[in-house]
Amino acid sequence: MGATAGTLNAQDAIAPQVVRLLRDAIIRAELVPGSAISEADIARRFGVSRQPVREAFIKLREMGLLEIRPQRGTLICRISAREVMNARFVREAVEVAVVREAAAEQPAGLIDDLRGQIVAQKALAAADDGPGFLLLDERFHRTLAESIGRGFAWTVLESIKAQMDRVRFLSVAGATPLRELVRQHGAVVDGIAAGDPDRAERAMRTHLREILSSLPRIAAAHPDYFEAEEPQPPRSAAA
Repeated sequence: MGATAGTLNAQDAIAPQVVRLLRDAIIRAELVPGSAISEADIARRFGVSRQPVREAFIKLREMGLLEIRPQRGTLICRISAREVMNARFVREAVEVAVVREAAAEQPAGLIDDLRGQIVAQKALAAADDGPGFLLLDERFHRTLAESIGRGFAWTVLESIKAQMDRVRFLSVAGATPLRELVRQHGAVVDGIAAGDPDRAERAMRTHLREILSSLPRIAAAHPDYFEAEEPQPPRSAAA
């Protein structure tokens, strides 16, 4: 479990650091969906008491990443396609609002910052560095939110999009080409630079809807990683 080999900063609260390291390990599938995990094992790996690990497990359960079964053990949750779609829906609503506001306000220095980030993204796309690209993708979207004083909105998104991030990590191996994602980022920036909220919104919606087409392919390629979803009843014409 490579991600949990990271060191903890003794000056900072331990539980949030354990949350971050375990969350990263789950998102990267280094902790395999459906596998068991124990407080005692994680505490030994980090050289800490079980209390901060217990606190971290509770937080990860709230994120939908752990299933804690009293007296039976704790499992890494399989990915729920339904929850991925719910997170995507919320993320699109928030990020469309963010990008429209950015296009209307034109924050000083934002365009230069984003275009510089896109240069770095192109380099990683050319090197086919998927994990590195995802880090820059997170930075891109966070920069947009923070540029208009909506950093809290991004913090809220981070707390609910863990399932979506798991799919995004699996998808870098062959769903949407990285160069296409860079192009989509460029279209978002162009819309903001033009001061055109509608154009920026269209570009952002296109970008965030990539997962709609990639999710079925990812689930088919990694069936053991996903929950077996019960079929939903058809929606009525009035719905």
